[in-house]
Amino acid sequence: MESQLMLRDLPHEERPRERMMHYGAESLSQAELLAILLRTGTRRESAIHVAQRVLGEAGGIRGLADLSIEELTNIKGIGPAKAVQLKAGIELGRRMANSRLALPVIIRSPQDAAEIITEQLRYLQKEHFICLFLNTKNHVIAQETLSIGSLNASIVHPREVFRAAMKCSSAAIICAHNHPSGDPTPSPEDIAITTRLLQAGEIVGIDVLDHLIIGDSKFVSLKEKGYM
Repeated sequence: MESQLMLRDLPHEERPRERMMHYGAESLSQAELLAILLRTGTRRESAIHVAQRVLGEAGGIRGLADLSIEELTNIKGIGPAKAVQLKAGIELGRRMANSRLALPVIIRSPQDAAEIITEQLRYLQKEHFICLFLNTKNHVIAQETLSIGSLNASIVHPREVFRAAMKCSSAAIICAHNHPSGDPTPSPEDIAITTRLLQAGEIVGIDVLDHLIIGDSKFVSLKEKGYM
């Protein structure tokens, strides 16, 4: 039986691990980075070939980030162990993007809030509605994803938002969600839910400071646009 192709079976100049050691991770392609996580290929494909096919079937790195373990194992060459390795790598990246919340973070402008959440949201293929919870000094004390919608729709109820806010004794909140299309232009639904959140916030005594819409490389603040 033909043995599995491993990274060491490739010509030396094509080995991602060695290239990473000599030139740094930033010099590797997405497929090469995935190949390092996968470690082995199949009997007919190298790890890089499998990684390239995974990216193709997932629709790129954004699609890969959104796939479940079950969906990953439906891709030829990806078993449960490899699927778990990939999900672990993706989750580490997400947690690193969020790790700045471990330090005292003060929100002074929409840009401050966008810097916290943009990298977490910009690559997702479904709309994720999240909230930053602030204390009376505008320090970020918590963050929570409250809703995951369809490809182009995020559904959240004010009840869910303010239940979470009260749970962490938040004085104010900043809401945000992504547009998978990459275009952060507010939709009528975005404006409507913002109005409902403002009204509910007035009732319970928790300020809604802003609602950010995250696109691919830019964001829109509904506060700055005059909708709040």
